[in-house]
Amino acid sequence: MRTRKLGTLEVSALGMGCMNLSSGTGPGVSVEEGIKTIRNAYEQGITFFDTAEAYGPFVNEELVGKAIKPFREKIVLATKFGMISEEGGLNSRPEHIRKVVDQSLKRLQTDYIDLLYQHRVDPNVPIEDVAGTVADLIAQGKVRYFGLSEAGAETIRRAHKIHPVTAVQNQYAIWTRQSEHSVIPTCEELGIGFVPWGPLGTGFLTGKISPEDTFDPQTDLRATFPRFTKENLKANMPLVAMLNGMAERKGVSTVQIALAWLLAQKPFIVPIPGMDKIEYIEDNIKSVDLDITSDDLKEIDEMLSKVEIKGERLSQVLLNDIHENI
Repeated sequence: MRTRKLGTLEVSALGMGCMNLSSGTGPGVSVEEGIKTIRNAYEQGITFFDTAEAYGPFVNEELVGKAIKPFREKIVLATKFGMISEEGGLNSRPEHIRKVVDQSLKRLQTDYIDLLYQHRVDPNVPIEDVAGTVADLIAQGKVRYFGLSEAGAETIRRAHKIHPVTAVQNQYAIWTRQSEHSVIPTCEELGIGFVPWGPLGTGFLTGKISPEDTFDPQTDLRATFPRFTKENLKANMPLVAMLNGMAERKGVSTVQIALAWLLAQKPFIVPIPGMDKIEYIEDNIKSVDLDITSDDLKEIDEMLSKVEIKGERLSQVLLNDIHENI
């Protein structure tokens, strides 16, 4: 597996988003199956694993902690704070951050978190206070690197002045490109890594979803995503058809095209696709070695110019937690 740098932090060129092992885009798998899947990813060269207290909530951190225990020192572990709290809603108050980190360390069965993200920017807490608190945790040895998720360029700059931001994790994929406007250029300027979540369009860019598919509102967040209504799925299908065509010509999967496109954008980009089945892992990893040419990139841009993506990227409830101009 090739590696990339998030700031000064070296990770595998492709990470693993662990959320869907517990919940998200369908029912979670058993703990035993989740452990097996994470360990298989490690055996295939993935050394960057992403979780959060909010996933489950809490149970995903517990699963990841059990899975990585045999090779904890050999991997980079990322988790997040601030999206949930006892009071409900966002909470990045310093005392809450310190409490959450201690709880996450216990669930993850580790003495330190490699990369700690603020999960969502809290409009009620100055980002300088957040960065200062994480800096204190780094000084104590509980955390090694600081990250932000769904943050805008101004917030990134303000945080970076207090303590270096190692990575920014925003939603980014062929059909979700808002971060190109100011966030990715800011990361490039400041030497910050960029970690796309939802790099496969929460499944749409795998080429395996059709307008006839339904999503269980009890287990699948996509049931609330405007892009996944039957009407909008149908309207957005031409993009997948074009990606399927390119994949067929190259003799690869549509998944590999979507991930290789991201990897080709910048050398400091490290996608974290959700791989909740072992059979997905090898397919995903092949994207790291797939050569996407400048002509391929132009072709994809031409495809996009012909398709007006219909529907918001997230539900209104989730968008309400994002107080940033991204």
